[in-house]
Amino acid sequence: MDVLKKVPVREQDAKERAANFEEVCLGYNKEEAMEEAARCINCKNAQCIKGCPVAIDIPGFIEKVKEGDVAAAYQVISASSALPAVCGRVCPQESQCEGKCIRGIKGEPVSIGKLERFVADWAMEEGIKPQGAKEKNGKKVAVIGSGPAGLTCAGDLARLGYEVTIFEALHEPGGVLVYGIPEFRLPKSAVVAKEIENVKSLGVHIETNVVVGKSVTIDELLSEEGFDAVFIGSGAGLPKFMGIPGEQANGVFSANEYLTRSNLMKAFDENANTPIMRGQKVAVVGGGNVAMDAARTALRLGAEVHIVYRRSEEELPARVEEVHHAKEEGIIFDLLTNPVEILADEKGWVKGMKCIRMELGEPDDSGRRRPVEVPGSEFVIEADTVIMSLGTSPNPLISSTTQGLEVNKWKCIVADEEFGKTTKEGVYAGGDAVTGAATVILAMGAGRAGARGIDGYLKNK
Repeated sequence: MDVLKKVPVREQDAKERAANFEEVCLGYNKEEAMEEAARCINCKNAQCIKGCPVAIDIPGFIEKVKEGDVAAAYQVISASSALPAVCGRVCPQESQCEGKCIRGIKGEPVSIGKLERFVADWAMEEGIKPQGAKEKNGKKVAVIGSGPAGLTCAGDLARLGYEVTIFEALHEPGGVLVYGIPEFRLPKSAVVAKEIENVKSLGVHIETNVVVGKSVTIDELLSEEGFDAVFIGSGAGLPKFMGIPGEQANGVFSANEYLTRSNLMKAFDENANTPIMRGQKVAVVGGGNVAMDAARTALRLGAEVHIVYRRSEEELPARVEEVHHAKEEGIIFDLLTNPVEILADEKGWVKGMKCIRMELGEPDDSGRRRPVEVPGSEFVIEADTVIMSLGTSPNPLISSTTQGLEVNKWKCIVADEEFGKTTKEGVYAGGDAVTGAATVILAMGAGRAGARGIDGYLKNK
């Protein structure tokens, strides 16, 4: 065993997986997990915990895996995380826990994410559930949204004895975990649905098809429905566009719509009630994880796919693993390229995208080098479908129907980072509704903060 290198993880062959929606990464078996866990040196001052937004006792659970006591490892993880099987698959570990791993200084860091996934999957197979509260405290909390922030907040509050009801606008719970992340990265029935059942096993109730702001308002939940506090974890589902000519052409999608049709409505199935246009040449504008998800979905639907991004590969915000998988599968990267116009035929359908070459100048406010147009470098990418993946912002419905709830200029709810406290008494918020589009694990961290804030508020009330 080479302690400087990770135990390799098994994956589907690139050519095979590019034609199906089955999970790409196959994960560790018990022997592989124990071998990888043995690489952990169990630091006394564990930097990996500091890199985890939900503060899992990482050395503690890995030590149990080393010993082969996977059930105990699961209880260590589930004390801090409501969604370990999800996090083990989609968290950017390389910039968080694994990025802080001391083992990574002279070799490869411990594969913390893959170990977390193994433990969570094993527990699901064995029917092991997280431990809940011994008794209820008589207080009721409403949680808006069943995405990672809402599920985490609800799970933490249920463990503390609160009676929690989640209100979800869509017909299935899960939020972005269901509509935003493709099956080949995050299986819905095998993983997401089971993690949600674990949260429900703590005593959490989930009501779907409830649009807060229309079906019921937050003010009504507090004044008429008997809730003592509210957590808003409604996410950021409002897509952004570039505002370039031709963007209204037929065949232009937001990544949100494209992925929701495929992931939630099963449009990849030819017999689905909500089919999606299967383009032959698809251009995806953007370089984040959502852009990779949209591109890899389009590829599996039979298209030649280009990712168009205005900076270089070093600046791609997507996870390194996702970029690597996309390249393996045959997706073409048009870097240092920016769209300036979408071209349409006489019937209004996309026929191409006019772009211009870019070069990197001085750093901007984000610290990344600012892309600058190269004069006279225009060219056309042939495409019959364009998917815009430029980020999202919160839907203003909740903030516009709640008295005393302050938002900033981006329509994000104003809430403090430590406890999620908003400007309205008894109302807390976290995740993308506060920060704008971010990662699953950061939303979970905000859900935990909101639970702490609500618990402190109601104990002191």
